Amino acid sequence: MKPFNRFFPLKRLAYLCTIKLVIMVPVTLYAEMTPNPLTMKFVANKYLLLDDRTVQFDSLKEAKGFSPLAEALFQFPFVDGVFLSSNFITVTRTNNVDWDFIVMELRDFIRDWLVNGKEVLIMMPGEKKQVTAENEKEKAERKTFEPSPFDEPIILLLNEYVKPAVENDGGAIDYVGYENGVVTVEMKGSCAGCPSSTATLKGGIEQLLKSHIQEVKEVVALTV
Repeated sequence: MKPFNRFFPLKRLAYLCTIKLVIMVPVTLYAEMTPNPLTMKFVANKYLLLDDRTVQFDSLKEAKGFSPLAEALFQFPFVDGVFLSSNFITVTRTNNVDWDFIVMELRDFIRDWLVNGKEVLIMMPGEKKQVTAENEKEKAERKTFEPSPFDEPIILLLNEYVKPAVENDGGAIDYVGYENGVVTVEMKGSCAGCPSSTATLKGGIEQLLKSHIQEVKEVVALTV
C-alpha cells in the first residue's frame, strides 16, 4: 500500500483555484434606420473594432485581405458598401431592392457571423504592406495638408460635438486638414452620399467651427 500523500488536498485545492468561470454573453443585433435611405445600421452589444477606429469598404476588391465579414457581405448582390465602427456596421444597399426584403436576412447573417466568433477585421487598409499601382495613384491624387495650429482645436470640437451625433446616424467624420480658412473632412458610412449631409456639413459643422475658431471660413467634404 502506497503511503498517503498528505499534500494531495493542497494540490487539489490549487488545481481548483485555477479553473476559470467562462460566461457566454448572448450576441444581440438590431437594425436601425439612418437619415440616408440607402443605408441601414446594425448595432451589436459587443465591440467589433478597438481604439475608436472606423473603416469603409466600397467594393469587394477593397475588402479583400482586410475584412472577412465585409467580403462575405459583398457576396450579397444588393450590398453596395460596408462601414465598420466600434459596435455597429452600416450597410449600403443598391437602388434596385427595398430594405423590407433584405434587412432580416442581413441581420441574421451578421449576427450568426458574430455568434460563431468569426473575424470582423484582420487588418486596417493602411497597414497592408503590398500596395497596388491603383492605390498608389489614388494616394498621389488625394490632396495632402500641412500641419496647422488649428488641427488640435478642430479635432477636439468635432470629437465632442459632431462625432456622437454622426455615429448615432450610422456614420463617421474624419478630420483631413486645414488650409487658408477651409476645413476639409471626410464623411463615412451613412453620411457618405446622404441627401442631408450637405445641410449637416454647412448648417451644423461649419457653423460650429466658425463660432469657435474665427479663422475658419468654410467646411468642405473630401474629394479625390
